[in-house]
Amino acid sequence: MGLPISVLARGADALGAAADRAVQAVFAELVEVDRVFSPYRGDSDVSRIGRGEATPETCAPEVKDVAARCEQARALTGGLFDATRPDGTWDPSGLVKGWATERAFAHLRGVAGLDWCLNAGGDVVVDCPSGAPFRVGIQDPRDPVAVATAVPCVVGAVATSGTAARGAHLYDPRTGAATATSWLSVTVTGPSLETADVLATAAFVAGDEWRRIVALVDGYAGLGIDPAGALVPTEGWPS
Repeated sequence: MGLPISVLARGADALGAAADRAVQAVFAELVEVDRVFSPYRGDSDVSRIGRGEATPETCAPEVKDVAARCEQARALTGGLFDATRPDGTWDPSGLVKGWATERAFAHLRGVAGLDWCLNAGGDVVVDCPSGAPFRVGIQDPRDPVAVATAVPCVVGAVATSGTAARGAHLYDPRTGAATATSWLSVTVTGPSLETADVLATAAFVAGDEWRRIVALVDGYAGLGIDPAGALVPTEGWPS
């Protein structure tokens, strides 16, 4: 789906055969996810659904699962996250990225004795059995080559939503128009990348109410960046 994917391994056996097999399994799974879910491929299940040639029930079992998860995300966020585009087309990409990345990460966790960091287009999953955190950088929305801050992460996920990387690609389901907010980005951290990604997207769409959206699920914290570049954390944001 046009995302850069990177894997970082840390430990004595980071270059070993087991680690290499796990990384290859990650990429193989994400390639398969792209085959099924990419809206940019005419032969994907999502594209077939968009043309009325299929339904989630007649596609791969994962499609029905993702459709249910999208509905749960819509209900959780009061409609601020919605997989249905303004033109009526179903596009679950906003959930699939986090869901698929988190699922693929299971291949890495199966290799004992290594710390892992999987980055999918800026959304990150981390697991460090060593207890030493990775520091996950958060892009400065005003400068694509700068880092606004970094958050230490031993285990869990970090997801960011905004318009710095891809422009005004997010729409407000309440209006059907492009999201209008003065906030430059919202980052959410917590146990699950799927949930953090949904919350970050909905929080960015919510504008000044973004803190309320982050607080919908226990165990998650957020960081907003305002037009002046100031960092505004919620309670519980890792220091």
